[in-house]
Formats: sequence, structure tokens, C-alpha cells
Amino acid sequence: SSDHALRSYLYLFIHGLVAGPASSIFGSEHKVRVFYAVRIFLGLLSTITETVLVVALSRRYGKRLACYVLAMLCLTSGCFFASTSFLPSSFSMYAVTLSSALFLLEKYACAVSVAAAGVILGWPFSILVFLPVTVYSLLRGHFKRVFLSGLLTSLCLLVLSVVADYYSYGRWTSSVFNLLKYNVLGGGESHLYGTEGASFYFRNAFNNFNFAFVLALLFVGVALSARKKYAPDLLIVVSPVYIWLAFMSLQAHKEERFLYPIYPLICVAAASVIDSFPYFFHDKYANEQSIFEKIAKGLRPLILGFILCTSHSRTFSMLNGYGAPLQIYQHLEYHEDTGPGSILCVGSEWHRYPSSFFVPSYISEVRWIDDGFRGLLPFPFNETLGGTTAAPSYFNTKNKASDKQYLKDIGACNLLMELDLRRPYPSRGNDLSTWETLASLPFLDRQLSPALYRSFFIPYQWEHKNVFGLYKLLRRLPTDQGQLKANSSGGHAAFASVS
Repeated sequence: SSDHALRSYLYLFIHGLVAGPASSIFGSEHKVRVFYAVRIFLGLLSTITETVLVVALSRRYGKRLACYVLAMLCLTSGCFFASTSFLPSSFSMYAVTLSSALFLLEKYACAVSVAAAGVILGWPFSILVFLPVTVYSLLRGHFKRVFLSGLLTSLCLLVLSVVADYYSYGRWTSSVFNLLKYNVLGGGESHLYGTEGASFYFRNAFNNFNFAFVLALLFVGVALSARKKYAPDLLIVVSPVYIWLAFMSLQAHKEERFLYPIYPLICVAAASVIDSFPYFFHDKYANEQSIFEKIAKGLRPLILGFILCTSHSRTFSMLNGYGAPLQIYQHLEYHEDTGPGSILCVGSEWHRYPSSFFVPSYISEVRWIDDGFRGLLPFPFNETLGGTTAAPSYFNTKNKASDKQYLKDIGACNLLMELDLRRPYPSRGNDLSTWETLASLPFLDRQLSPALYRSFFIPYQWEHKNVFGLYKLLRRLPTDQGQLKANSSGGHAAFASVS
């Protein structure tokens, strides 16, 4: 809504540099390919920033530490998912990675400029993550040069952001300022989208990094005792892990994506602790290595290998347990016989809707049906209201549901996405007189599956210990066909009871 203008279109335009040509190449019939072209672009950005970080660590602290970090960046579950996510928090993660690398390479002016880009183009609240590197860059480098570099970068990006917002919203405004004002001075009721306890981020970080996260939390003690060469520079780089965890844990509304900016730093901290194991047993007065120091050296690759295997286990469980939505939406392109102008309806699964890239042209609208959620949801884009300059009346500052966001007449739905968890309460897809199942895929039932087995793939146990529902794509039957099917199923039921 142009009334609020909370997000900068400049962030979207950057991705449009890839999506635009991809759309021209693949055409409107292959929008999913455009989606993956953007994701590949994001993966390349992540690869470039992480490569610079690994090079910086290799030059400062040796190849072994750099190799450990590289292995974690490539294979830990958290980095795997965050690196290609189309989210401002992921963009801030790229900037944190690159800014930290430039700081270690003693390119302080560049480090501050990248930090400014991460805050303004990415996520303004990530300024806390950039604070340690920015402050020390100003102290270490030529103050005037570093300060002017950051200031000029900030001003240029803010001007570009304002121009992009004027072009899109139709009025002079700054989305960066609007977002900060909205959230700091009193914003929407984010608890509508879920609140969690103080341990939420610690539990999620353990799921995504397993024992690497535990080791990362121990980094401060290692940096100040066993390996003083890590202090202060690497301690400055890693310190945002503690700052960000503390700050975000105090917020009532929590989402896993909020931790993305510090994911690479968790890998750096954990790898540094593993690399330091032998130094806990090193006797600087002895000429030969002790047996404990030799054992500690042998443990380093074993511990790293265990962390990587556990991370792969987590990734496997996530992809196979919760990957159904992304796959099931791709089945839409095989059912054009549903007819042009069809309406796709989504109920309680609104939060797993992947994007309009997955909606073929024969579907005119995606509509929500009321399953009890009382937060504000997106509306179909309406060009007649003024395009991106529109300020529809149904938006509100408190994120509360609008009466207009739900489709009242469910009978207008031609297609339906539904998660059937096979609970005692009925699901719409079980009404065989109204719906036919076009496709269904297993989806892990989080509530009925044990925490250990749903979080990590354990061979020969994962499929047996976990409980699965079905993620379904349903199509409304024609009235006469639905009645015939209902009569047919009723007859079978009677026959079964007699036998």
C-alpha cells in the first residue's frame, strides 16, 4: 500500500535484472523457470561472498580454518536454505559475509560501504549485526576515508531507494524510514503471525547447525584463552552472533529467517573452536606434543565430519518431510483442462504458498478461504486501483484480517490446495461428491512425530517413526459427475458392511 510504503521497490528491481531477461527467454508459459533463475542468481551471490570470506580467513588464520569454514558454509542445513531464499534477511546475510571478509582483509572503507548496502538495500534492522565491524573499521582505518565511504554509499543508496519508491508508490517517500518508524514507534500486531518463547532461536539454530551451534557459543572463551590470535579481529567479526541472538530472543514474534544474517558467522565461530582443540592441551614449555594434544588433532576432522553428516541428515529430513508444497504447485501446469478463468483456493496453508510464479495462466486468481486465521493476508493484484501506487482500503496498520480477504463462496473454487493430516476432524478433500484428487504427496505431521526423528533423518527409522499426512491438489467435480461418484462410493460402503 502506498499509504504505508514499508518496503523499497529498489530491492525488487535488483532481482528484476535477472527475472526480466529470464522471463523473456522462457516466456509466460514457463514462469517456474524464472523463479529458479532468480534462486540460482541468489545462490551465485552467496557463493561469491562466501568465497571472499574463505580467502580472507585463509590469509589471516591459515588454510585449515578456511577449509573447515568452507565445509560448513557448503553443507550446514541453515546455510543451505538461507543462501537461496528471496528475502531481505538473506540479502543482509550476503552483506554481513562480505563486510566481515573485507574487514579481515583490512579493507575498512569497503567493509563499511558493504555494511551500508546490507542495511539500506536489505534489512534495516540488521544494523545491529553490522555495528561491531563498522565501529572497529572506523577506529582501525583512516577515519575520514572510512566515514566518507560509508556516508556516500548510504546517501547514494537512499537517493536511489527514494527514486524507486517515487516511481512505484507515486509519491515522494522513504521506505527505509517508514519501516523503522512503523516498527519502532508502534507498528502492527505481529503476534497475530505467531509468538514463541525465549528458547525458540536456540532450538532452531541447533536444528540447523547441530553441535556447530554449541561450539559457536563457546567461541568467546576460546578466543580469550586458548587462541589469543583470534582476539580481537575474529572476535569482532563473530560478536554479532551473541548480540543478534540476545536482541531477537527478546522479541515476542519470532521467525527462523530473522537469524539468517548471522548464519555464516556461526560457521566461522564453530570452525575456529574445532581448529583450537589441540591448543587446550598444548604445553608451551615442552618440546614434544603430549598424547592429549595428538588425540585432539585427530578429533578435529572427526567432529567436523559428524557435524556435516548431521547437517545433511537435517537437510534430507526437511526436503523430504516438508518439500511437498513446492512440488505440488508445479502439478498445476498439467491440468489446463480445468478451464480458463479458474480460481485456486488455499485455506490454512496460506503460509506455504510459494509464489505466483507457480500459478499457470489459466488460473485467474488465487483466493484464501477462511480457516480461522485472523491476520492480514495478501490480496489479488488489481491494476484498476492504480497499480503499485494504489492504497486499498482493506489494508490496516495493525495487520488484522480484512473482511474482504476471504472468498465467501467456496463453491466458486475450481481448485483447492489442502493439507490432510488424517485427524478425526474432516477435511474438504474427503468429500468425494465434490472433489477429486489430482495429486497428493506425503507431508510430515510435526505434532504427531517425535522431535528427534522429524528433525533429523535417521536411516531405517525416519519413515517408520514419523507420521505423515497428504498434501493434496483437489479439483471440483461437475455436479452430475460428483453425484454419480457419491452414489458409487455409497454403494461400495453398503456392500462392505453387509459382507
